[in-house]
Amino acid sequence: MLIRIFSNIFNIERFPTYQVFITAVLSLIVAGILTPLWIKFSKAKDLGQIIRVDGPQGHLVKRGTPTMGGLVILLSALFSFFIVSDLQNLTIVAIFLMISCGLVGFFDDYLKLIKEKSLGLRARTKLISEALITIVFGLLAVNWVGISTDVNLPLTGINLSFGSVASVVTLGGRTIVIPWIYLIFLFLIIAGTSNAVNLTDGLDGLAAGTVTIIMLAYAGIVFRQDHLNLAIFCAAVAGACIGFLWYNSHPADIFMGDTGSLGLGGAIAAMAILTKTELLLILIGGIYVIEGLSVIAQVIWFRYFGKRILKMAPIHHHFEMLGWSETKIMIRFWIVTGILAGTGFSFYFMSAMR
Repeated sequence: MLIRIFSNIFNIERFPTYQVFITAVLSLIVAGILTPLWIKFSKAKDLGQIIRVDGPQGHLVKRGTPTMGGLVILLSALFSFFIVSDLQNLTIVAIFLMISCGLVGFFDDYLKLIKEKSLGLRARTKLISEALITIVFGLLAVNWVGISTDVNLPLTGINLSFGSVASVVTLGGRTIVIPWIYLIFLFLIIAGTSNAVNLTDGLDGLAAGTVTIIMLAYAGIVFRQDHLNLAIFCAAVAGACIGFLWYNSHPADIFMGDTGSLGLGGAIAAMAILTKTELLLILIGGIYVIEGLSVIAQVIWFRYFGKRILKMAPIHHHFEMLGWSETKIMIRFWIVTGILAGTGFSFYFMSAMR
């Protein structure tokens, strides 16, 4: 009903690009309204951020800052999406992945708050949860949406078949294909992306800004693929991040928490999988690759050589220890994200025209 009323008033169905734009603006406004309300509620309930004692000492002043703002981002994005558009199979599985990863983050945040420690869910529990989410998402994507198990090598026209090892089961008269290798591949994408966004969420505004840029790049890709609903979904997420960023910019009045970082990471992973740009995600989401590899390199180097190659990992903390301000790091990482996402976006169009 809301969709019909909104469409009739503004006649937006005639202009697909306007639908994408108005969704982003609406989501921004909704997040801008809800965020201060959540800040007020969090302060009343003493839902403050727990700061790692082994992190940068300058971050200790952030202890007690309202957290779990990811709830506002996800709810604002969903509300705006449903106002402008309706559900289709592609958006259903994308929303499923975003919300499922967000729920894992929610329980992680909740445990941190009640334990008053910076450790929530165990790493093993997170990975098991993400594996189960991947199985459900992957089976829906392949058997219901019809996503191919082939993976495209950008700019080559070569497709790698990841569906050669598969089982076929019959459930309720319906045949279900279980592509084992492809599911493992999806797990690497989903777990890797969601946790890498989580690693990036260590400075005020850093994760929200990078997610905005990447989701806008994917909005362009899915629009080119004639998946308007997915483009609207991307715009809703990007707009919500911008609205939240007003309060999350340095010095932050609120943090998104794992609820936001894992949920938004799930949304990005969903876009890469559903648009069949899985490998291009390495470039489009390259900032998260850099952040993740910086932690891996730090751990391996210290374990085998007893030295650290960075002053502190993830790499944004390294620059912070060098004396860069949070704002300088945030802006420069946004610029790098824009360059990488723009390059990946260009590579997609070059591949599509081959």
